[in-house]
Amino acid sequence: MRPPKYFFKFLLSQRFAENKIIPALFRAALCSPWLILILLTAPCNANIRFSGLDLAEDNRLLFSAASSGGGSVNQSALFIAALPNRSVSMLSAFPEKMELIDGGKTIIVHNTFGSQQLPVTGGLPRSFPGFSAFTDTPGLRVESTSASSNGRWLLYVEPETSARGTLVLLDGVSGRKIRVSADIERPGRYFPALWGADSRGFLYAKEGRLYFYSVVTEAAPPDERYRVIGEGAIPSLYWDKGEVFYYLRSSTVYRVRSNELFARTLYSGFLDLGEVAGKIPFNFDPNFDRYWISPDGLSLILCKGGRNLFYYPLGIQSDTETDFASLPYIMAPRSGSRINVLWSSDGIATVLIGSTSSLRINPSASDYTAAYRLSSRGIEAASKAFQTLDNPPAFEAALSPDGSRIVFWGRDGLFLYDYKSWKLLAKPVSQPVYSCLWVKNDELIIGGEERIESVRLSGNAITERKLICLSTASRYGFEPSPSRQIAAFSGDTWYATDGENPWTAVRTPSLKDTTLVSGRYRVYLEDRAGFFENVPMIRNVVSVGTFPLFENEVKPKDRSPGIPGVSGSAAANPSIIPVSDESYVFNHGVRAIRQIALCFDIYDDSSGLSAVLDALGRFGIKATFFVNGEFIRRHPQAAKDLALSGHEIGSMFYAHMDLSDARYRIDRTFVERGLARNEDEYYKTTGRELALLWHPPYYALSKEIADAAAAVGYRTIGRDIDSRDWLPSGEARRLGIEQLSAADMIDNIVDAVQGGSIVPIRLGLLEGGRADYLFNSMEVLLDALVQEGYEIVSVSTLAGRNR
Repeated sequence: MRPPKYFFKFLLSQRFAENKIIPALFRAALCSPWLILILLTAPCNANIRFSGLDLAEDNRLLFSAASSGGGSVNQSALFIAALPNRSVSMLSAFPEKMELIDGGKTIIVHNTFGSQQLPVTGGLPRSFPGFSAFTDTPGLRVESTSASSNGRWLLYVEPETSARGTLVLLDGVSGRKIRVSADIERPGRYFPALWGADSRGFLYAKEGRLYFYSVVTEAAPPDERYRVIGEGAIPSLYWDKGEVFYYLRSSTVYRVRSNELFARTLYSGFLDLGEVAGKIPFNFDPNFDRYWISPDGLSLILCKGGRNLFYYPLGIQSDTETDFASLPYIMAPRSGSRINVLWSSDGIATVLIGSTSSLRINPSASDYTAAYRLSSRGIEAASKAFQTLDNPPAFEAALSPDGSRIVFWGRDGLFLYDYKSWKLLAKPVSQPVYSCLWVKNDELIIGGEERIESVRLSGNAITERKLICLSTASRYGFEPSPSRQIAAFSGDTWYATDGENPWTAVRTPSLKDTTLVSGRYRVYLEDRAGFFENVPMIRNVVSVGTFPLFENEVKPKDRSPGIPGVSGSAAANPSIIPVSDESYVFNHGVRAIRQIALCFDIYDDSSGLSAVLDALGRFGIKATFFVNGEFIRRHPQAAKDLALSGHEIGSMFYAHMDLSDARYRIDRTFVERGLARNEDEYYKTTGRELALLWHPPYYALSKEIADAAAAVGYRTIGRDIDSRDWLPSGEARRLGIEQLSAADMIDNIVDAVQGGSIVPIRLGLLEGGRADYLFNSMEVLLDALVQEGYEIVSVSTLAGRNR
C-alpha cells in the first residue's frame, strides 16, 4: 500500500521547506555520472590481502593473495611476477564458477581475481588478451564477464559510476576492444547480456529495453536505435541450445531465429522476424519473474514473483478457452531464494528451490533444497500435478548430456544421482565442491577446494582422475638454482611447474630458503589505503626507486559544484535528508568512523526479502530490518525466516499508519500499545523478541511520539539518506518529482553516504508500481559501498559507537 496522502503533506510541510529539501526535489537533473571510482578509499573491509613473498635469484617473485568475501566465498590464489617488467601471472585458479567453451576444449573459471582460461587437458590459468580483471580493474565480481561459447569473445562492463558502465566486447584473438553501449547497469543478479549458442551475437539490456549486437561482420553495426528488440530485461529472454531464443513481453511468448536476427542490417521490424509461440494468463514482470522453455519448445515453467511456479503448454490459440487454474502449480517455500529448472530431452522437468543460509551471519543456520518433478511429454502433462521428490543434498546441480544422471555439489561434497529414479548412486567426493561440469556422459570436471580435475566414471565409480590445475596452495616455494621449478603443496600432495607448463605431482621437493632479497631487488609488504589491504613493494637495490607491484591509488570523489546529486550538499542532492540535532532521534553515527547501517523497511509485502537475505549472506553483512504488524500477520513464514536469519529486527509499529495524520489522536498510550502489540505478534509468530529499536511508518515523527516510545524502552531511529525508493510512479507524476531508476538511486546513495550514515531501503511492491526496485539491485549497492571502504553494520552497532 502506498503512503497516505497526508504523508506527502507532511513531506512538503514548512519544516521540510525551511531545510531547503523541496527545491532539491524539483530540480530537473537529479543524478549525473561522476568520476570512475574503482578503488577503496580506506583499508577497512578491503577484499584482498597479500602474503608469502618469496624472491628467486632470477628475480621472479612468488606470493599469494587472499580474498575475504565481498559477495564471493573466501578464497586465495598463487601468483608469480617477473619483476623487471612487472608482469604478473596466476598459478592457481579457485573454481568459484566454471563454464565450458570452445567445443569443450576450454574451461572459463570465474572468481574474485577475474576470469581465467584453462585447457581441459590441463594447464596454468591464462587471462584473455588485453583483459586482466585482477591487475587492471580490481573489484570486479565473479558475475562481471560473459564469454561466447566458441571462446573468442568476452563481454564485460567497464565501470563509469558505482551503478553504471560501458559494455565492452573484447576480441580474444587480437585483443581489440569494442565499446558496445554506454550507461549499462553494472552486473548484479544477472549479467546484462546473453550470448547466442552459435556465438554470432548477443542480446543485452539497457534502461528497460532489449537490444542485440552481431559479431559476424567487420562492418560498423547500425545505430543502437535500430537494434532494439523491445521492452524488457535479461529475464525476459531465454536462449535455446540451438539457434532459437524466446522473448516474453507482456503475456506473449515470441520464438525468434537468431541467424535471421543477426544477418540483417536494419532491425526495426523485429516482430516480423519472430513468431508467437504461446500466451500466459498474466503479464510477465522481469523484475520478479523467470521462465524456462522445454527442450522441445512446446511448454514452459514460469516462476511468478519468486514463489509461484506454473506449467503452461505453448501453442494455445488466443480464441481457445483454457482452464489455466487446472494446470500444474507449485507454491514455493517463502524462504526459497534460488529457483532453477532442469529439463531433460525426454521431457522430465525438475524444479529445485533452495535457500542459502547466512552462515557468516548466523552460524547455526542451515541450507535446504526442495525438489519437484513433472513430465512434460505427451498431451496428458497438463492434467498432472508436480510430484514432490526427496530433498536433494544441495541446490547446485547439472544433468548429464543424455539426461540419465544428475550431480549435486556443495560444501558437503559431490553426489551422483540417477535422474529418473532420484536414487543416490555414489558420493565420489567428500570435500567441498564449488562447481562442476559434464564433458561427456562418463566425464566430469570437478572444481574442488584443492584441485580442478577431470574424472572418468565407470558405472557409478571414478576410475580415472586427471589434474587440470590447482585451486589453492597451502605451501609453496622455489627449488634451488639452477632449477626454475616452482613447488606447491595442495591437499596431501606436492606439485611442480616451471611457470609455463601444467602442474604435475612430485615427491617431496627440495626447496630453497624463503628470501626477500635477490641480487637486484628487495621486496616487502606495506599496508596502504585502497582496494588492497597491503601491497607488495619492490626496491631496486642496484639503482634507485621503490615501487608497488600493484597500483593502489586512492582517488577522491568528483564533487562538481552545481551538478544535482553530485555536489554533496542537501540543497543539490535529493538523497540527503536534513538531519535534526534533537537527541530524541538517532539519525546517524560517528562521522569519523567508516561504518554505516542499512535498514530494510517491510510494511505489508515481503517481495524481495529472500533475494535481499541471500545477497547480505553472501557478503557476510548484518543489517537491521524494521517490521510492521501487517507484514507479520500476512506473511508469518517470511517473518519466521527473518527471525532465523541472524539479522537485527526492530519495530515499525503494529500498522502502517501515518502517525502525523491529523485524523488520529496520537498520545502516549496509543504509541505504547502499538509498540507492545507489534512485539507480541512478532513473538507469537516467531518465538523471538524484537530489538528495542523502532521508527514510525514513513518516518513521520515528533518529539512527543519519540518520548512515548522511550518511556517503554525504545530508541527512535531516523536516517540521513533517502533513496526515494518509496516513491511510486503515480505519486511521482502527481508531485512532479522525477522517479529515479535503481542505478541512479545507487549512484546517489554512494555519493551522499558518509561515516555513520543510516540508509533505509523499502522492501515490497509499491501500489502504482515502478519500472525497477532498489532491492533487486542489492548486490550492486553492497559492492559499491564495500569498494568505498565502508563497513556495513547493524543500527545497534552504529549507535553503540556514540556512547
